[in-house]
Amino acid sequence: MTAAQTTPPENDPGALTPQALRGALGRFATGVTIITCLDGEGRAVGLTANSFASLSLDPPLVLWSLRKASGNRAAFEAAGYFVINVLAETQVDLSRRFAASAQADKFADGVWAPGLGGVPVLAGCAAVFECQAEACHDIGDHLLFIGRVQRLADLAVSPLVFQGGHYRMVGEVL
Repeated sequence: MTAAQTTPPENDPGALTPQALRGALGRFATGVTIITCLDGEGRAVGLTANSFASLSLDPPLVLWSLRKASGNRAAFEAAGYFVINVLAETQVDLSRRFAASAQADKFADGVWAPGLGGVPVLAGCAAVFECQAEACHDIGDHLLFIGRVQRLADLAVSPLVFQGGHYRMVGEVL
């Protein structure tokens, strides 16, 4: 390798803006999820998120984050259970539906069944993690939710991927 290949590109430290950070983070491909819970009155709540990650195998913990300004904040903070539905490539329309905050009845499409605590579980997903809420941490402009996986499902279908501001399909195995 030459010095040019090992040296990071020059950046003006003053150029670190939320937009620049979002653009650089967008280079990292992620899966797409619909995360669901029930609000205090037992109504289904859900949103599209790509901030999902594994945290621990023993105990089985996963995490995801939510903007503090989200209209769904109170429901997820109070929820005893939440479900992370990892979307399949065929579920891009559901991802868009749940990403739209003005959507009237997000659960009108898709095949849903009650999971632990009655929380909606979506059929046909690449994977599903039914979680008991373990912790919620206030960090920066987001809340970090940690869940203890109680049940899971794993379907051998290709997951939906998001990268560079676009939905993508998984390519060939390398």
